[in-house]
Amino acid sequence: MMYVIQLIRSIIFNASMYLAMLVLGIVYLPYALLTRDGALKACHTYCRYVRWSASWMIGLKTEVRGEPPIGEVMIAAKHQSFLDVLMIFGSIPRGKFIMKSILKYAPIIGQYGLRIGCIPVDRGKRGQAIRKMLADVEAGRAQGGQLIIYPQGTRIPPGVKAPYKVGTAALYKELQQPCVPVAANVGVFWPKRGFYRKPGLAVVEFLEPIQPGLTTAEYLEVLEERIETRSDALAAEAGFKADE
Repeated sequence: MMYVIQLIRSIIFNASMYLAMLVLGIVYLPYALLTRDGALKACHTYCRYVRWSASWMIGLKTEVRGEPPIGEVMIAAKHQSFLDVLMIFGSIPRGKFIMKSILKYAPIIGQYGLRIGCIPVDRGKRGQAIRKMLADVEAGRAQGGQLIIYPQGTRIPPGVKAPYKVGTAALYKELQQPCVPVAANVGVFWPKRGFYRKPGLAVVEFLEPIQPGLTTAEYLEVLEERIETRSDALAAEAGFKADE
């Protein structure tokens, strides 16, 4: 019975989340068209709404740990669901994502994503995708901010291991900026697919920055060790067991 009640609450929450996206997208549209700051304001407002509504509609609290960066850095984050996108972006002043190219055609998300400086990448051909990504990042540097990339390339459920892709190392070498790893346990409560959301405490944690100067192999080893170790610890803190 409790499962059914939580499922109903989850469906209502999901509906309100997409309704809020539509309403805020329309309300902020004139401001967003005038300036990038308007688009950023709209996106930050939406992030706050989702976190606030999740806390009382489905009993899912959220917490950001560590020190969110405010300068010019690359952020390499664990990606488990849409929630970590909102929590990370909502914690930094001028975030922009490396995003799947198809998302630029998505209503509201695509238009606002491009407006805040997100960089679409077609993952079909890895070599071409990396070259285009580097060129687009170089062209977009004038906008400034914090560049967010998901080094595993897609949402990975808790307890599942997947390789860290070389594209993040290419960016690390090209940008010559600190890279801030981010761990997460949000997938324990907000899975990759489905409507059901579990109550609890979802956490993203900004970890110790990786300074420029490492080789590709060294960088990937340090990045994976920091993110995976801390993400596993956060999942265990949330009660997750690997055999679930």
